[in-house]
Amino acid sequence: MKILHVTDTHIVPEGETLHALDPAERLEAVLSHARGHHADADLMVLTGDLTDRGDAASYARLKRMLGDLPFPVRLLLGNHDNRESFCAAFPDEPRDDGGFVQSLMEIPGADDRLLFLDTNQTGLNGGRFCETRRDWLRRTLAAAADSPVTVFLHHPPVDHVMAHFDNIGLTDRQALMEILRAHPGGVRHIFFGHIHIPLTGTLAGGIGYTAGRGPAHQFRQEFGNPAPDWIVGRPNYAVILLEPESVSCYGVDTIEAELAATTTPCAGP
Repeated sequence: MKILHVTDTHIVPEGETLHALDPAERLEAVLSHARGHHADADLMVLTGDLTDRGDAASYARLKRMLGDLPFPVRLLLGNHDNRESFCAAFPDEPRDDGGFVQSLMEIPGADDRLLFLDTNQTGLNGGRFCETRRDWLRRTLAAAADSPVTVFLHHPPVDHVMAHFDNIGLTDRQALMEILRAHPGGVRHIFFGHIHIPLTGTLAGGIGYTAGRGPAHQFRQEFGNPAPDWIVGRPNYAVILLEPESVSCYGVDTIEAELAATTTPCAGP
């Protein structure tokens, strides 16, 4: 299965900019690249902070941008999103029985499952995975029995070393990880956003994780600095390949067009 991972798009209303750039223009660079290079993808997942202010105009703009993609899209919420405005714009996006934007997806022809979690909390500039959401997760994983899961969410459920996000992290991450670790089928990998830097690692017990950098504004990687500078890097997304015996993920910088005039084909090793 091929999954395209995009995070932290931070769309703003038309005519506005954010940190001296247009997030929609940056996302369009990603979408154009994905159409041209990965039209065979099985799914694109956007892991939250879809908009910067959770406003209706920005969600409408995002919906227009995603309307002609050759693959299905799954959307998740981050701390910059507004659940009510999002659900009004995307009424068909799966939700659980409590109204949270989370679900479990089966993979055709495989025992694996994809798990999408909602860590948005109204009024909180961080993330939360409350007891109601935890109950849903316990029931959902129990129904999944021995099927391994690959997890997508916005907020990191792991240590990430970026001091800027220490006070706006996932408040219930230990409780969430206890539930995931207890799943008999195991967790193949966890993908998230929020921190605007590339990050990968492995937890005790062998659970791997990867953070997407995202197409919009990005952080200078000064780990101990509580207020690092925003930078304008390349619009970025990731390609995830789920195979029976492996999970691989590689970052894609949308630079082909500007480099085309200055590069030559590789003649050999």
